[in-house]
Amino acid sequence: MKLEQSFMDFMLHHQERHKRTYNFLVLLEAVQTAAKYIQYFYQTGSLKNLMGEAGITNVQGESVMEMDDIANGIVLHYLRRSNQVICAVTEEEADPIRLNEDGRYFFYYDPLDGSSNIKHNLPVGFMFAIAKRNLEGPEDHHLRKGSELRAAGIFLIPTGVFTLALADTGVFRFHLDETMTYVKPDNTERLVMPDDPKGWELSFNAGNRKTFSAKVQSWIDENESKYAFRYMGALAGDFHRLLSNGGMFLYPAIVNHPKPEKNRPKGKLRLLYEANVVAFIAREAGGLAVNEEGDDILEMKPESPHQRTALYVGSRLLVASIRDRLREKK
Repeated sequence: MKLEQSFMDFMLHHQERHKRTYNFLVLLEAVQTAAKYIQYFYQTGSLKNLMGEAGITNVQGESVMEMDDIANGIVLHYLRRSNQVICAVTEEEADPIRLNEDGRYFFYYDPLDGSSNIKHNLPVGFMFAIAKRNLEGPEDHHLRKGSELRAAGIFLIPTGVFTLALADTGVFRFHLDETMTYVKPDNTERLVMPDDPKGWELSFNAGNRKTFSAKVQSWIDENESKYAFRYMGALAGDFHRLLSNGGMFLYPAIVNHPKPEKNRPKGKLRLLYEANVVAFIAREAGGLAVNEEGDDILEMKPESPHQRTALYVGSRLLVASIRDRLREKK
């Protein structure tokens, strides 16, 4: 009989090997429990009429899907129960949420990335990032840079795949088995983005290409024929492919829209719980992520909970190529 290693068994050995506390395990147990419940509600949502809009908008002014609201409530419930989180930032709430004053961690998350896919029952993602509070003195509750994260992860729902990056350790992938346990197949080690460009893919909204800057448009024109094109319309899903195949996901700034009010010169993705998540995972898998100026995403200093950014993330050489183009003087 062959039994795969469970996620919690993997983490127990990891914490012991690195002589780290079990507080982190308690938090991750809460996170994976929340993910399982989100998975359940998503799989049964169509039968329960839960796949439509909730009739409200979030702090970004976007329509909230009923599943967004459900997923957010599930995550907050289990974060509170864990007693490990001092403060959480979620896409669905305007302000940071103070949870447990004795908590050791900050938790940044998007409960369901790719909300436009919900009504079509296509894959979405529960994305999160974890940073430590100040354990040596008073905590000032400042928003942490990506380089300060201790872990980041993506649950791909309803696919049942969990990708986790641990600081200075690597990226690992777990699969939900028939017993609703996340397990690590025996034949898999840490994930590393492939170096061979033959399998690389480009992923971006081709319908927006004329709204990108001239630098970005020229880079795409020169390079897109070299690689396969894939685009799912959800960062979690598109990045999931890149981890295995290599390539680059682009979400450039919108600067040339025919309707100027639709321009987004600073980008659209949220830094704390979208861009930093994939940037951190990419770094641990040997990749790179930069913003519209060509600066490292992980070194951006957050100025507000819902700060936006452009994003170029993926294989290091490919991202470095567009970074050099972005930094060229006009």
